[in-house]
Amino acid sequence: MPLILPGNVASATASTTYDVDNSCRFNDGDSAYMHKTCGSAFDTDKWTISLWCKRGALGIETRLVSCDNDDGSDDDCLKFQATDQLEFTIYDGGYTGTLKTNAVYRDISAWYHIVAVWDSGNATAGNRMRLYVNGTEVTSFATDTNPAEDANATFGNTSHPIEIGRRGTNGTQYWDGYLAEVAVCDGQAYTASDFGEFDEDSPTIWKPKDVSGLTFGTSGFYLDFEASDNLGNDANGGTDWTETNLDATDQATDTPTNNFATMNPLDNYYANSTFSEGNCTIVQGSSTYAHNLSTIAVTAGKWYAEAKLTTDSEHALVGITDTPAISVLVKILGSAAHDYSIKQANGDLFNNVGDDPSNDATNYAAAYAQNDIIGIALDCDNNKLYFSKGGAWSDGSGSWDSTTFNASVGAITITAPASTDNGHYFFASGDYGGAVCNWEWNFGGCPPNTISSGNADADGYGNFEYAVPSGYYALCTKNIGAYGG
Repeated sequence: MPLILPGNVASATASTTYDVDNSCRFNDGDSAYMHKTCGSAFDTDKWTISLWCKRGALGIETRLVSCDNDDGSDDDCLKFQATDQLEFTIYDGGYTGTLKTNAVYRDISAWYHIVAVWDSGNATAGNRMRLYVNGTEVTSFATDTNPAEDANATFGNTSHPIEIGRRGTNGTQYWDGYLAEVAVCDGQAYTASDFGEFDEDSPTIWKPKDVSGLTFGTSGFYLDFEASDNLGNDANGGTDWTETNLDATDQATDTPTNNFATMNPLDNYYANSTFSEGNCTIVQGSSTYAHNLSTIAVTAGKWYAEAKLTTDSEHALVGITDTPAISVLVKILGSAAHDYSIKQANGDLFNNVGDDPSNDATNYAAAYAQNDIIGIALDCDNNKLYFSKGGAWSDGSGSWDSTTFNASVGAITITAPASTDNGHYFFASGDYGGAVCNWEWNFGGCPPNTISSGNADADGYGNFEYAVPSGYYALCTKNIGAYGG
C-alpha cells in the first residue's frame, strides 16, 4: 500500500501542483453530520464517490457517506467496520452488492484517499463495484458480492437523504475524524486517477489533484469546506448541505496536502485516556503516571505547539519525551533521561527524576492553572527546550516574566535527538500521582478550543493563541519538508 502523507514522513518534499486548503473535523461525541435530499435522483446504474479521510477513532463502526430510509430496508453506504475494514455496500431491500476489504486501516496519523465506484451496467461482473485506496484498486476482499447487471441503487434518490458522517436510520455510526475533498459524481464511473496522482518525484506518495474539471452530473456535489461559515457549501453549485453540530471551529487546515500532528490514541497507557475533537482533546483517567504523545516525532528543526490544561489537578505534566508510554511499565513524564516536563503545581522541571521526583525536580518556572495555555518551543537543532504560560516565557529560575521570546533566557538543554534511546522527540502530556489531567492540544491544524487572536508561523501555517517564536514552526508535513523533522 503506498504511503499517503503519513505523520512520520516529510511528504511535503514531494512536488505539489494542487493544494487542499481545508478539511472538516467531525467529532462523534457531538453527533456531527451533514445531510441533504436530492431534488433530482442519481443515475441508478452509475456514480462515483471520492473522499479523503483522516481517522480519529478505531474499533468502532463509522459512516463516511450513507443513503438509507427510516426503516432500514434501503441502506447504501461507504463505511469503516468496527474491525477497521473498509466496506462499500448497496442494500436495497436485500444485499445487492458488497465489497468488504481484507485489509484494515488503522493509521490515525495519515490521510487516506478512498474511491467507491458503482457501475452496475458493466458487462464484467467484477467491475460493477470497485474500491480504490490511495490510488491502488483493492482486489482482496473478505466479502465480494457482485450485483446483477443493471441492478439499481437507491443512493441519491429523491426520498432518502444522503448523509455524510452518520447512519440516518437510527442516528448512529457517527464519523470521527477529518474529511476533505468530498466529491460525488452522478452518472460517471471514474477511477482513482481522476481524483489523484502519484508524485513524479516521490512515486509512493499519492496526492490529490484538481477535480473541478470532472463531470458531476445532475445531482453530484463537491464539498471543499473552504467557507467556515457554511461548511456544507456545494462548491459544484448545487444545493448546500444542512450541517448538524458543526460550526466554524470545525474547519481545519489539516489536509491531504499538509498533514498536521495530533495526539495519538494508539499510544494510550492502560487505555487510560479518551480522545476527541480530531484527537486534539484528551480526557485522562486516574491511572498513575499515564501520558500521551503526538503522532509526529521530530529529529531536527524548531517546532512550536500549545497545550491548554482544562482541569485543575496540581499534578499535570507537559513537555517532550523520546519514548512511547506503552513501551514502559511505570513511567511519569520526566522520569527518564530523555523526558522533560513541567509540573502544574509549581512549574518545576522534571528530567531523569525516576519514579519519585519529589526531591529531584528543578526550579524552572511558576505554577500554572486550569485553562492556562502552555507554549512549548522545541529546538532540535541547538538541543534546547522552552516553555511559556499565556504567552509569557519562563526565565528559567521560577517566573513567567519574559513576554518576548529570547533564546538565551529560560533555555533547557536537552539531549540531542540522535543520542536519545529512540532518536527523536514527541510532544507529550501526562500526570504525576494519579490525578485526572485533561488537555487540549493545538498543533495548528485544527485547534480544539476557540482561538481569540490567531497567530500563524512565519510561513503562514497554523492557528495559535500566542505568537510563534521567530524561527519556529507548526508541526506539519510542509514544514517538515522545508525545515527537517
